Amino acid sequence: MAAKKQNDAKTKEEIEFRVYNSLTQQKEVFTPRVTGKVGMYVCGVTSYALSHLGHARAAVIFDILYRYLKHLGYEVIYVRNFTDIDDKIIRRANEVGEDPLSLSSRFCDEYLKDMGDLNCLLPTHQPRVTDHMDQIKDMITQIINNECGYVVDGDVFFAVEKSPNYGRLSGQKLEDNRAGERVAVDSRKRHPADFALWKSAKAGEPSWDSPWGPGRPGWHIECSAMSAYYLSFKFDIHGGGIDLIFPHHENEIAQSCAACQESSIGYWMHNGHVTNNHEKMSKSLNNFFMIREATESYHPMALRHFLMSAHYRSPLNYTVLQLEISSDAVYYVYQTLHDCNHAVEKFQEGNQPSGKVPKIDPTAQSRINDLRIDFESKMKDDLNTSPILTGEFQEALRAINGFLNKLKKKMQKPQQLSVIHSLIELEKEVKRVLDILGLLSSDPYSTVLQQLKEKALKRANLTEDDLLRVNEERKTARLNKEFEKSDQLRTELTAKGIALMDVGEDSVWRPCVPVVKEVEATQDAPPTKLPTEQSVPATDKQ
Repeated sequence: MAAKKQNDAKTKEEIEFRVYNSLTQQKEVFTPRVTGKVGMYVCGVTSYALSHLGHARAAVIFDILYRYLKHLGYEVIYVRNFTDIDDKIIRRANEVGEDPLSLSSRFCDEYLKDMGDLNCLLPTHQPRVTDHMDQIKDMITQIINNECGYVVDGDVFFAVEKSPNYGRLSGQKLEDNRAGERVAVDSRKRHPADFALWKSAKAGEPSWDSPWGPGRPGWHIECSAMSAYYLSFKFDIHGGGIDLIFPHHENEIAQSCAACQESSIGYWMHNGHVTNNHEKMSKSLNNFFMIREATESYHPMALRHFLMSAHYRSPLNYTVLQLEISSDAVYYVYQTLHDCNHAVEKFQEGNQPSGKVPKIDPTAQSRINDLRIDFESKMKDDLNTSPILTGEFQEALRAINGFLNKLKKKMQKPQQLSVIHSLIELEKEVKRVLDILGLLSSDPYSTVLQQLKEKALKRANLTEDDLLRVNEERKTARLNKEFEKSDQLRTELTAKGIALMDVGEDSVWRPCVPVVKEVEATQDAPPTKLPTEQSVPATDKQ
């Protein structure tokens, strides 16, 4: 795959794709260990409930990275795990009276459904902890043999004082780690910051046999063991939410280096929190909401668009207005592509190909070149997605609409062919960008537009019949020269996110950003269905 891309792309050195490395706290040129190949491990979810927006942001961000690396020509092994046995899973299973492994398996499947809705590609491997007990026990044994772990009454702890560089990722000092804050209090520990590698079995909990007695893994060891199993102790990218830097990723480094001194990860990448009113949300405050709560009212593509609307390392502040803006932006993109595709198909139906490729309009070529350069320069700059869908991307869409208007006018055949060819090439470039960002649906444009309209009607608590009734009322009002009433009816719909546009004697409609919600958003007023005061951790590993 890499060889194929080298024929029509710059060399890796010229591309200079830069990513921010949390370990060095600076942007670095991305250089994989093996030319043309990338190994990437991303911490997944603890599967005891439906997934929330923090999960969605992490998944979308690293899906974009996965797609972009493949676009650059790399062969990527992408590993994202499931924590399917954990204290929270056991606690939730006891609350609902369900077997813990059955509950966790069910929510793994629900997570995958959400990821499909968000158009995330499947990783190469999706390992589950319960399927990798042998690898976990082998790593714990190696850590003990290297005198970095110790056994107490069937529990195994990692000795943090045996890790000379502990804290190098997070900046945490060992002496600052106080028991009871991010590590469990246990008088049997040699140091308060020592953490569990293996937990001895408790009555009524799932357990597995081990050299230290029946039990189950501690949290941190699972990712060290599974990443080493699929990618070796040396690989390129380890990703996750910023809340995982400490203690999870710090402890991963300590464990992996204790098991294998040559353990090394090239780049640590972390995405920021989803926030509300610029405050991180936490499950303890019960102020988060699930992906499905958002996609109940908004198209998944609108949610994906929203999740990439800020730089991935920055906090992403959730508001209903931002979701409305993203929904409107996605509708405009798909309407433009639909109109373009319809015009090209209509022309091609009535014209036989001549075999000669017509010239592309210079303006179209300029727009294509500018979009390509703008897209690559921003993606190479640490996946700076937030400005991509504005700027040159919008100029390309405007160019498409401009050429569509030209096509409505009388013109010579060569000029007409040039316009059609320009539309084809512009659509192709726009679709390329959307595909890499994961915003290109496998459904036809018309289907996505219909889905967006259905969501808009649902948010407005209206039906198509309601719109027909309002349209008839407006027609009657205009016939009676009651123009103020006609305008009022239209204004009322606009306030609900429905824009009416008069076309001759009739009207058509499309979703729009509700004017009332714009006002509400500035006043922090609650939305109609989704809470405005909600934000979530970058992941669910706390």
